[in-house]
Amino acid sequence: MAKRKINSAALQPKFDELERKNQESLLGGGEKRIAQQHAKGKLTARERVMLLLDEDSFEELGKFVMHRSKDFGLDKEHYLGDGVITGYGTIQGRLVYVFSQDFTVFGGSLSETHAEKIVKIMELAMKNGAPVIGLNDSGGARIQEGVVSLGGYADIFYRNVMASGVVPQISAVMGPCAGGAVYSPAMTDFIFMVENTSFMFVTGPNVVKTVTHENVTAEELGGASTHSMKSGVTHFACANEAQCINEIKQLFSYIPQNCEEVARALSYTSGNESRPSLNEIIPSNPNQPYDMRDVIHGVVDDQSFLKCIKILLKILL
Repeated sequence: MAKRKINSAALQPKFDELERKNQESLLGGGEKRIAQQHAKGKLTARERVMLLLDEDSFEELGKFVMHRSKDFGLDKEHYLGDGVITGYGTIQGRLVYVFSQDFTVFGGSLSETHAEKIVKIMELAMKNGAPVIGLNDSGGARIQEGVVSLGGYADIFYRNVMASGVVPQISAVMGPCAGGAVYSPAMTDFIFMVENTSFMFVTGPNVVKTVTHENVTAEELGGASTHSMKSGVTHFACANEAQCINEIKQLFSYIPQNCEEVARALSYTSGNESRPSLNEIIPSNPNQPYDMRDVIHGVVDDQSFLKCIKILLKILL
């Protein structure tokens, strides 16, 4: 059978359109909103993914997805990706699935298609036995879509439950998150927050004031200090986003890929096994306190202890 000759000139417009869409998808909600994100000391959703994953390992899924809603003016506003970047890549050569919500697109709010993208990578993660990392920066459900948006959260919560105990689930709260945007992270295995720029609350300070007439700041209601010292919701409180992502990588190196995998074994090098410093930590007087962190550092490998709730340690010091 004769081979058909491909007319490259006829296909060029399609290649040009594909390139245009690729470039448009990189801008999220636009350069102005990206500048506003940077002005707050925050990275964009795509910058976070690139910093988290190994170089050139990210494969994006649903890059050109857009919402389907036509109500309340949404038919006039469309953004490629619909406010969330999803895909897979590697961290230290190990497979991981990731989603990163884009606050520059409708405040990172969750729509029907936004939820479908997240659900897809969660299902792929369970199927392939790989961890899921969610970088959350969302105001919650997209109000314009009503019940359809809320139904998207139900689908995500169901996958959170099904993935629990099967693959590790790590959440990083990278901005002001409310409603469903914090219900899902609270159901995952490990939660990271960034001091001063990330918040977790069911509803914001303005609603609290309207309902209870109580004045409360976002930090008091759901900041990193509140959730690390009072509620205990978050496990890691980080000084900035770069530190947060680096600590996610460090934690990732300690955990297995899934429930079937044995924890990673590292090569052993003998050292000072007697550790005489341990003999001097506990005082002879039983009423005298001592620092438990000195005991931990004397037992574990050098530079290997990953401290939870660092903000609390800073206050105690």
